Amino acid sequence: MAPKTRARASKRPAGSGKDEDGDTAGGKRKAAAPVESAKTPQGSDGAQFCHWLMKSEPESRLENGIDVKFGIEELKALPDQTGCWDGVRNYQARNFMRQMKNGQLAFFYHSNCKEPGIAGIMKIVKEAYVDHTQFDKKDVHFDANSKPDNPKWSMVDVQYQRMLKRFLPLSELKKYQQHHGSKGGPLKDMALFTRARLSVQPLTPGEWSLFGTSVGVSVGGLVLNPRSLFLCRRV
Repeated sequence: MAPKTRARASKRPAGSGKDEDGDTAGGKRKAAAPVESAKTPQGSDGAQFCHWLMKSEPESRLENGIDVKFGIEELKALPDQTGCWDGVRNYQARNFMRQMKNGQLAFFYHSNCKEPGIAGIMKIVKEAYVDHTQFDKKDVHFDANSKPDNPKWSMVDVQYQRMLKRFLPLSELKKYQQHHGSKGGPLKDMALFTRARLSVQPLTPGEWSLFGTSVGVSVGGLVLNPRSLFLCRRV
């Protein structure tokens, strides 16, 4: 019998969640405890985080007989291209999601696949609320220790915005980050490399703007033209 496929768009257009680059360690899972006053998280320099990187698996992988695949194409295919980012079961990632604000942008990062990397951009369209999958015994993200009167996990709703003009692979990102690490630069302490197992990560203004600026950046002989990556097919 063919394996069941969980269309993470069930219930409400649902977004799936998982781990990171090849790892399966508490991916997109945010606890839905009292959605704190959602203070904007800050970096060590006091900078506020307004942009994010969120990971999900674009390739089929069975977990308890359910296919947890959910890539950017699956998000695009949902009604209004909007889904809930459920299944996050890591406290730090959950806390970051609880601090997200409507209208903020995030990179959709393909993880745990042959070629991980940034595929496109999405927007936060609903702030943190209770993740229903924690109470569903048939769901791969069921948490027997979470109770309806005191839920542990939260999720947000995201809406597809656009694809990058070209896929930005992790291998390429590593080259920029390594150069910045030795020379100093906005990618020096990027969470994608310093906290790689986190499936939901904040981006500093410098990290986000590096890919959003219209000026090309030369990195150790490599030329990164962020605008050619960032602005792209609005399909």
